[in-house]
Amino acid sequence: MAKTNIKEEKGKIDFHDQISRNKIKSIVLIIFVFIVFFLLGYVISKAFALDVFMILAFASILSIIYVSITYNFSDKIALASVSAYKADKIEHEKLYNAVENMSIASGMPMPRVFVMPGEQINAFATGKNPQKSVICVTEGALKKLNKQELEGVIGHEMSHIANYDIRFVTIVAVVVGAIAIFSQVFLRSLAFRDSGGDNKNPIFFILAIILAILAPIIVKLVQLAISRKREYVADAGAVQFTRYPPGLISALKKIQNDHEELKVSGAVSPMFFSDTSKSRFLELFQTHPRVSARLDALERM
Repeated sequence: MAKTNIKEEKGKIDFHDQISRNKIKSIVLIIFVFIVFFLLGYVISKAFALDVFMILAFASILSIIYVSITYNFSDKIALASVSAYKADKIEHEKLYNAVENMSIASGMPMPRVFVMPGEQINAFATGKNPQKSVICVTEGALKKLNKQELEGVIGHEMSHIANYDIRFVTIVAVVVGAIAIFSQVFLRSLAFRDSGGDNKNPIFFILAIILAILAPIIVKLVQLAISRKREYVADAGAVQFTRYPPGLISALKKIQNDHEELKVSGAVSPMFFSDTSKSRFLELFQTHPRVSARLDALERM
């Protein structure tokens, strides 16, 4: 008991606790998204006396087709969108060594290594699984980060790969996409309905309209919250792989003081190590936590 109190007084957190805590929060959030999905289908089915399973199946099929295509070609799409080129073992020796070291530390296969143009300190990982993974680092990161800092950033990306974050985020995207498609189909169909209406239950009809408007917004905010939680997990994973928190801390401090922006598509921006844009609004609408919040968590490990 005394040891626990001392730990709490110092405000220290164990990286294993950080990983476990944020994984649990992510699972709770994704369960919430599924609940909203089924609730929306149920309310609309009651409003029009339709088969709820048929409605959910229709929305799911459309989303799964779209997201599965994106998922299977995610590495090619991401690399092409940022004009990445394959890293050279001699020219980019520091990068290759960092990736190799983190591959050994994590016990995972060596990812393919790419470099992308850009002066901002940043990186991302993609690929369906650890066997077909890719790590891409900006030219700016290679210029501005030392060995320990670069390994911290690579460790973060390796953690994303180890935790199957791409697959996890894809599942969330399928459900969020299904809700968005389902809501739009329902709301647009109202324009073609007879004003006399054939809805069987007026109360459920009103609830269906309200939920169809609010559900996509709510689940999008939840999706962003999941994304932020996964970043904390990846930071803790980097500490686990490097066993040297100061490396990642120093890299984040450099990012905090780096005023360069990276012009990339909004579709791939959430994959990056940190925000590609320096203009931030409320964290509620961001895919990444504030750098200061990430530093606070790391400094307490």
